[in-house]
Amino acid sequence: MSRILIVEDEPDLARGLRSNLEIEGHEVQAVHDGQGALELARRFGPDLIVLDLMLPGLDGLRVLSELRRDDSATPVLILTAKETEGDKVRGLRLGADDYMTKPFGLLELLARVEALLRRGGRQLAPSLRAGELEIQTGARTVTRAGELVSLRPMEYDLLLALVRRRGTAASRLELLREVWGYANAAETRTVDTHVFELRHKLERDPAHPRHILTVWRVGYRFQA
Repeated sequence: MSRILIVEDEPDLARGLRSNLEIEGHEVQAVHDGQGALELARRFGPDLIVLDLMLPGLDGLRVLSELRRDDSATPVLILTAKETEGDKVRGLRLGADDYMTKPFGLLELLARVEALLRRGGRQLAPSLRAGELEIQTGARTVTRAGELVSLRPMEYDLLLALVRRRGTAASRLELLREVWGYANAAETRTVDTHVFELRHKLERDPAHPRHILTVWRVGYRFQA
């Protein structure tokens, strides 16, 4: 049983999410404001946090920033009515692992929750090398030219999926299925936004990447 914390200021939506996640077999707690979210997260020790951005008191981005000061591992799925690319990038830079906008499909949300929860169970080779990058799969760490690179969990999984295909193009749909765990999903900007963040962390010149390359009308390719 996984522990999930819902941070949502709309009571009806919070109740609906809680009910559906409990039906899936999870232990769920819900809170409706930012300060309460921080306090409950520290007591409850969730395996996943579903976080609204527009909250009374502390807003969701401030909550996320505080959570990441406390804990660098718990996956966070942002769920909000804010839908601009700038909002998504800010959330991902502060440490969110995935992003959904309202209104949303319940089945898609449940699929994203399950993908985030099962992320750590994959059996992989202990070490992978690609160019100046070294990936330690046991510790889930990445170094570039010997220096540690701080990646969010979903960024790490996306990088690994690309590196394991190095030299071969991966479509956005393939990456959505492998990294996010979607059985059937239309292409979204989710992959593009995470690639944008990866390039800023791994490429010496993100505007002219040498490793994470765009394959026109297909997706992306990792080039060592």
